[in-house]
Amino acid sequence: MSNKLSGSRHSAATPVDGSIGGQPIRNKILRGLPKAECSGLFSKLEFVSLPVRTVLNESGEAIKFGYFMNEGLASVLSVMADGKTVEVGLFGREGFVGLPLAAGFASSATRVIVQVGGSGFRVSAKALVDALQECATLANRLQRFEQEMGLQSAQSAACNRVHDVDERLARWLLMSQDRLGGDMIALTQEFLAHMLGTRRASVTVAAGMLQKAGLITYTRGAVRVESRSGLEDAACECYKTMTRQIGKWRKEASLRPERNTQEI
Repeated sequence: MSNKLSGSRHSAATPVDGSIGGQPIRNKILRGLPKAECSGLFSKLEFVSLPVRTVLNESGEAIKFGYFMNEGLASVLSVMADGKTVEVGLFGREGFVGLPLAAGFASSATRVIVQVGGSGFRVSAKALVDALQECATLANRLQRFEQEMGLQSAQSAACNRVHDVDERLARWLLMSQDRLGGDMIALTQEFLAHMLGTRRASVTVAAGMLQKAGLITYTRGAVRVESRSGLEDAACECYKTMTRQIGKWRKEASLRPERNTQEI
């Protein structure tokens, strides 16, 4: 798995046009942060490309960098002693890699890997911790995102225990489409098997069932969603449970306006 990233540092102490160093800000945590409060963070951000399979944080190891996802999809994996992995969370431009830093921890309990290639804004662990002392709005947003990921982890544990693979696959595809947009999701059956914690043969059967029902079309390395509504009907209850609760939390948050909400 690759962990080499390419990027360049940009000075961004006073972004004014919805961009940092000329790169548009799509990450929902960064967008709208107050300039006066968080200028120290902006000046430390580095735009980087994030190729598929890039490891952003490794289980049990020190966190060197945090990443604000700008494009693409990242998976949070629980790693077993024998090397097997199970996905316990995924996110795109709404998320941040390196949440333990916000709680005062220096190491990661999980592996976070780029599942669909994209880009992000990288910041050193030290710079992020320093910025949190000055940027209360950022700290608050990271706390909220941490709650969303905790919900995903808990629901995924229950889902993997009680629901069939085809239902879990439908749920996973819906969650991925929510974060990526469009109808195409680039992935392989081998990768899906790792994500769902099951055998590749089981994923083949599950994908075949969804395809036969006209809900998806699977080709080598990609899935096309043909019927969003049909996929929602085929998914287990976990998808609606998570989206409903996260939607409720976000509505509650919107009723408590952040201070200094001038957008960058």
